[in-house]
Amino acid sequence: MSEQTPRFRPILDQFAPYTPGKPPAAGAGPTYKLSSNESPFGPLPSVIKVIAAAAGEVNRYPDNGAADLTDAIAARFGVPASRIAVGCGSVGLVQQLLEAVADPGAEVLYAWRSFEAYPYLADLAGAKSVQVPLRDERHDLDAMAAAITDATRLIFVCTPNNPTGTVVTRAEFDRFCDQVPGDCLIVLDEAYAEYVRDPDVPDGIEVQRDRQNVAVLRTFSKAYGLAGLRIGFLIGHEAIAAAARKTMLTFAVNAVAQAAAMASLAAEGELLDRVELVVAERGRVRDELIEMGWHVPPTEANFVWLRLGDWTADFADNCGLAGLSVRAFDGEGVRVSIGEKAANDQFVRVARDYLKAVTGRQTAP
Repeated sequence: MSEQTPRFRPILDQFAPYTPGKPPAAGAGPTYKLSSNESPFGPLPSVIKVIAAAAGEVNRYPDNGAADLTDAIAARFGVPASRIAVGCGSVGLVQQLLEAVADPGAEVLYAWRSFEAYPYLADLAGAKSVQVPLRDERHDLDAMAAAITDATRLIFVCTPNNPTGTVVTRAEFDRFCDQVPGDCLIVLDEAYAEYVRDPDVPDGIEVQRDRQNVAVLRTFSKAYGLAGLRIGFLIGHEAIAAAARKTMLTFAVNAVAQAAAMASLAAEGELLDRVELVVAERGRVRDELIEMGWHVPPTEANFVWLRLGDWTADFADNCGLAGLSVRAFDGEGVRVSIGEKAANDQFVRVARDYLKAVTGRQTAP
């Protein structure tokens, strides 16, 4: 019997796959998961009824083209159905777009740190990542424009940025787009768009109407509270949407997800009332952190970012001991989702106690 093992692509040895946010460790008191930017609210009762009804028909394949959902999205955002593609979450569409552009030698450009799926999905697609460092926790669009080469095929602009929560302005983005060749795809990754309250932030759905090389990604995972069903969508010009549809894994968006997304759009007003509660808590948490001495960049997402450097793991461990799971990026910082009020209160207490504990040390975060 041969002792050889199957040969796999060498790239698999060079990176770790995506690691989801950890659940909190069980403890004596209440625990809260603040590591995955999920909505703290479950689906609306009307949506749960639709989910239950759709579950009774899962012996049938879903509509691969998601025609009814596509029509509902088109009606909601005032765009032709031909400009829409769906995917298994917005991250599924990231993969679909990379598959569509990644010829040998193709470059994919994005800020760093940004959404952590970009590097490994680019690697899997065979594209070369070009990472441009953030500046003051924000996209440095001038530096990104300077990094464009003849090989650049796709540019991700994540706004609000994950994990820092910062945004680009419409004026910045327009100036950036004017510097990008027309045959290079620009993707506005707007997974947290519903939480944005800054009027200067571009609305990708409006931007794409007049720019043929711009597409926007949205998701039902965050504000709509359907993270467990995995469904997102793209809006862009017909050629972009068609390319994304061609590279979608067959039946990747299941029937229950499609039905739940349509029901959520129908109940959007009620859902967005919940978003307002999260936005209010976001402001309260950030204000309290700043008042006690933390530096917290402005955030338009449903999370806050603390750059902690070498203190990252220690702070995350302290959160864990208090029943909180947060998203730690080793040597950089922690991203903390805005959850229910009790969870947020617990996090604020941990942050206050930690700051007091390190005040007497030689170096504080």
